[in-house]
Amino acid sequence: MPRPKKYRIINCNPTSYYFKPRGIPVVDLEEIILEQDELESLRLADYLAYSHEKAAEQMKVSRATFGRIVEKARMKMVDAIINGKAIKISEELPIQLKDASVCRRCGMKINLKQTGQQSGCPYCKKST
Repeated sequence: MPRPKKYRIINCNPTSYYFKPRGIPVVDLEEIILEQDELESLRLADYLAYSHEKAAEQMKVSRATFGRIVEKARMKMVDAIINGKAIKISEELPIQLKDASVCRRCGMKINLKQTGQQSGCPYCKKST
């Protein structure tokens, strides 16, 4: 039985969660699902140009684990681009943002320490 996934710090909240090649109907496309931690690894390593050590520290994982995450994310992205696949970013609820979560319905950041809530959005009342 595999070991449970370690908690990872995610600070990325994209505005779009689906990308597809132009001119091809969605029903004809194969999808690749990019996990939240994979997106965060791409943001840290490629967009912000952090070293693997610094990025791993940000995500609270080992450097080796970070390397595996970013490698997997890059393979998925290249596969989607070369083979014309759609990219769907996972929308797991809630996204952990250090001491906060983001509500997927209203987009509000919820500071769990301040509100004292374990689940649910106090703004739109959606259960997380």
